[in-house]
Amino acid sequence: MTLLQIRAGRVQEYSDSRLGMWTSGINKGPVSGAATVTALGVEGDEHADLVNHGGLDKAILCYAREHYTKWSEELGTGAPPAGTLGENFEIGDANEESVCIGDIFQIGSAVAQISQPRQPCWKPALLHSLPQLPAQILKTGRTGWYVRVLQEGVVDAPAPILLIERPHPKWTVARATRVMHFDKDTHTQAELAGVDALSAAWKTELLGQESA
Repeated sequence: MTLLQIRAGRVQEYSDSRLGMWTSGINKGPVSGAATVTALGVEGDEHADLVNHGGLDKAILCYAREHYTKWSEELGTGAPPAGTLGENFEIGDANEESVCIGDIFQIGSAVAQISQPRQPCWKPALLHSLPQLPAQILKTGRTGWYVRVLQEGVVDAPAPILLIERPHPKWTVARATRVMHFDKDTHTQAELAGVDALSAAWKTELLGQESA
């Protein structure tokens, strides 16, 4: 697995004819040179919605570069370009089927752990004028994944991402997304909720679905 590009973005204002003004940090530009990674993410990166984005469990969003090729093939000139789905780390040689919840990686001098798949909100749809984009992201499994930072450090790109530990090999990011959104078997959801490395937000949501 390779870190191909580091991205960060400031909160910007956007205008919509129906919703009016809205703010987001979803548009991430390339970081030139090395970047400092703290417990809250890439230094200089911002989030407008601090309830649903950022925080210790969702410090950094990773996204496979190969997905942008597929979006281009399917959506043509209207496809989202790299950096506009909110990713901080653009990843090569890996995707949601090949990484797992709880995986611990060394990236430069930082250490990070996969905490949950990304759940797309309405902002990518609005930014790209693609109303079905969040549903397409989930259906295709091209969600990306969040990591928490276990050890702060400095990262640069391109650079290798070294797997240190894989405690939950049966829980790929792709499978976790399917269990949360599509294969809603209460036993399996409870099993996923019991994975210690899973984010607190996903544990709460899964257990709420199980008791509903």
